[in-house]
Amino acid sequence: MNPAPLLAEFYHQQLFSDCIPFWFPRSIDHQHSGFLHCFDHDGSLVDDDKSVWAQGRMSWMLLTLYLEHEARPEWLAWAESGLHFLENKCIDPRDGRLYFHVTRSGTALRKRRYAYSESFTAIAFAAHAAATGSASSANKARHWFQRFVDWNFLPNSAEPKFTDARPLVALGPRMITLVTAQELSLRLGSNDFLRGWIDRCIEEIRTLFVKPDLHVVMELVNPDGSISDHFDGRTLNPGHAIEGAWFILEEAKRRGNDPDLIALGCQMLDWMWQRGWDQEHGGLFYFRDVYDRPVQEYWQNMKFWWPHDEALIATLLAYQLTEDSKYFAMHEQVRDWSFAHFSDSEHGEWYGYLQRDGSVSSTLKGSLWKSFFHHPRALWLCHKIARELNI
Repeated sequence: MNPAPLLAEFYHQQLFSDCIPFWFPRSIDHQHSGFLHCFDHDGSLVDDDKSVWAQGRMSWMLLTLYLEHEARPEWLAWAESGLHFLENKCIDPRDGRLYFHVTRSGTALRKRRYAYSESFTAIAFAAHAAATGSASSANKARHWFQRFVDWNFLPNSAEPKFTDARPLVALGPRMITLVTAQELSLRLGSNDFLRGWIDRCIEEIRTLFVKPDLHVVMELVNPDGSISDHFDGRTLNPGHAIEGAWFILEEAKRRGNDPDLIALGCQMLDWMWQRGWDQEHGGLFYFRDVYDRPVQEYWQNMKFWWPHDEALIATLLAYQLTEDSKYFAMHEQVRDWSFAHFSDSEHGEWYGYLQRDGSVSSTLKGSLWKSFFHHPRALWLCHKIARELNI
């Protein structure tokens, strides 16, 4: 009998023995439905408020495991609890949009200007439709995706963050539209509408945000793609751009290893790794400046959990698609650093926030931003890719 592939087994162990047991069943809110997710290092509850993002993301992750790994009844039941909470507690009746932050029982606390809650709700309902055959869930997925793209792309739909004196367009909505359309295509079936959004977002990322002359991927640009030479316009987020790189590489894979998309995704990964990797202490910086000027955000030197999870996926996927050993070396570099610094061997899971030198800045493992999403998604995808590679 052949021994288990080493890398695949590593990610399997991390997901099922380290990550999932930290979150479940302690996250389940049996009183109000949905998920609690603001936990300290030992799993003790720090705050019982709920992020609407987390309700969609955690439901999606559970349903993805249900579909891709094993149809465990508890995973489906827990995900449906999250969907129930989303539908019954998180929709603003005044305009039909979703809140961002609610109390444990579902009283609205905050609604953001941007519409990302809708995208995470869309993928959760799409996964539920695939898991159960529910036509109602499929329709809800399509509804929330339509609300998301309308809000982000129709003129004058979203309240502008700044005055109209300096209009900027952002990478984020293009990235999330791309990955949401990919997920709906996977779970509900592809169609011209979804393919159109995928093609549009890839083209806008390529033409507006990818800068071959500077070897960089911008976060914000002027509407014509030129750089706004001010703090906001110059700020780079290497981990975010690396996440966008693997979305494009995933699309390349789905299209039979499309060489143009592989080249684009690897270009984005290479440039932002070069910009983001800390040569002194290791790990990925949170923010950089396109011209290497000072960044105004004081946390710019910190190491957050999620960019490292996205880099794990991007580097291993790039290796799979190119067979270039440099990407496997990059994967091992970020894997070694991340698991040496973010992991908690006593209680499981990853800390969310480190200082530049890799020391723990906060013992939080769950917050309004960090939940059962980026880390388990990375563990699941890296396990899947490593199995395909038989490593």
